[in-house]
Amino acid sequence: MTPYKSIIQNITLEQTLGTIPSGLFVVDKEMRIIYWNPAAERITGFSEEDAVGNHCSFLQGIPCGDGCGLFNDNIPKPIIGANCTIVTKSGGTTHLLKNMEYLRNAEGEIIGGIESFHDVTRQHELEESLREQTATLEARVKARTTELKKSETRFRAVLDNMDDMAYIATEDYKLTFMNRAMLDIFGNQVGEDCYKVLHDGTTVCSWCPMNKVFSPRTVRDERQLGNFGRIYEIIHSQLPEEDGIRQKLAVCRDITERKKAETDLREANRELDAFAHSISHDLRGILSPVVTYMDFLRTNYKDVLDKQILEILGEVEHQSERAIALLDDLLDLAQVGHVQPGKYPTDVNMIVDEVIAEQSMENEVLLEIQSDKLPKTWVPETLIYQIFVNLLGNAQRYVPVEKGPVEIGSWDEDTMAIYFVRDHGQGVANKEQEDIFDIFYRGKMSKGRRGTGVGLAIVRKIALRCGGKTWVEQTPGGGATFCISLPKNPTFGKRVKEDA
Repeated sequence: MTPYKSIIQNITLEQTLGTIPSGLFVVDKEMRIIYWNPAAERITGFSEEDAVGNHCSFLQGIPCGDGCGLFNDNIPKPIIGANCTIVTKSGGTTHLLKNMEYLRNAEGEIIGGIESFHDVTRQHELEESLREQTATLEARVKARTTELKKSETRFRAVLDNMDDMAYIATEDYKLTFMNRAMLDIFGNQVGEDCYKVLHDGTTVCSWCPMNKVFSPRTVRDERQLGNFGRIYEIIHSQLPEEDGIRQKLAVCRDITERKKAETDLREANRELDAFAHSISHDLRGILSPVVTYMDFLRTNYKDVLDKQILEILGEVEHQSERAIALLDDLLDLAQVGHVQPGKYPTDVNMIVDEVIAEQSMENEVLLEIQSDKLPKTWVPETLIYQIFVNLLGNAQRYVPVEKGPVEIGSWDEDTMAIYFVRDHGQGVANKEQEDIFDIFYRGKMSKGRRGTGVGLAIVRKIALRCGGKTWVEQTPGGGATFCISLPKNPTFGKRVKEDA
């Protein structure tokens, strides 16, 4: 048996080391790398073949030049939370947060060292990246709990090297394990009731996920732990029974900054909507009298004003009417805020019939419209009205009557109902399809036609607020098909925090 194999066996199973999310490598007393896990390869770009056998300084790390401190007797071990910057294989710079500790044999002699590290350069990624990291964390927790049943000691050693807090509690709410990250914050509270330590409670929490975990289910939750003002996303999962005692593992990721960013974004959106509403309302109040005055002048003084003055008055009235229409659309857009399901399902066919009836009164020449039986939705009636008044209004403006009927239909797709309005006009150019729902965007076909460029933005905003989306496709044979997906179930106003 080689010395290298001996060192590895004193740490853990190689298969177990390969499952942890943090980068990890092992060095001998000469600081030469003898083990390199897959996460280390992912973070640095260097494969196991690149790393094993090399002195650890090949990473060109800072503060490697000043001595990392692993074998410095003047620096207490373990070293927790050290900052380091390395050069990856691609030549980029990566910032790491790392932990270091001696490795000893059965006689207590130092035979090497272990270093785990976490890439902290990605902490400022957008919310979508954080959600992906959460999903990855959940998968890793499930994989880790399955793989580490063989050895509780090794399992807890792996948890100790995590940057996220983790604890284990029995079904009678007693803490049996707290990893190093959690001990740093709460101190050693093993043996105490979890609800007392984590939530300063005197009885079991009313929302405790323990029963759901033993269903068994993996439960995701968001809670404030302790009195430190920090919010954590917690993933609870069942562990294998030990001596007939059921236990759960909880891994806690600090999402305080993410929640603050979400709150700031919601507040910014509210302020922006309020501003748009206020400005649109005030300007409309200014422009409406202008239209009235221009009409009054043209009507009552047409015999004394020359032709050029009358044309100018007409153009002022026309432009004021356009501005009022734009402000009305902006008001509609600002009023589409957070959407809650209606009390009862909305009859979409009834709304479509209402929009068609209104258009027949407003237009001398009305397009033929054919509508299938459409499914009901839990989106409120006022918003369904906004969707179809804009989609059918666009068709009325841009599609010649001789191009055939406008078709309204739907299809099902998992939890969403897809509604569409299909015409056989000139369509939307491929390069414009990505921009057509942007506010104020008007394509080539809009030239010479009335419109404000806000209607489709309203449709998209409604869809997004309900968890759906919008897009446009080419109609076979020519034309455009506008699609919007809306949820079939009344759950889009709530955040689901549990995963079966």
